[in-house]
Amino acid sequence: MSITELYILDTYRARQHGDPTPPAPGAHDWQAVRELRDYRRFRAVVAGRPARGRVRAALARLLHGRPRPGC
Repeated sequence: MSITELYILDTYRARQHGDPTPPAPGAHDWQAVRELRDYRRFRAVVAGRPARGRVRAALARLLHGRPRPGC
């Protein structure tokens, strides 16, 4: 069964039982990617490694006046 077929079946079952419908497949993919990125940054800081990302790139732009490649 494909993801779409499972979603349609779950939606049908939810309507039969009066439950709220589940979110469509892919509706929260970007949120999951952001949470994974934040978790990896957190683990890096806890392990004593520098956290890479938007804040570091913004600080580099402020200090050096240009974006650093690879950040």
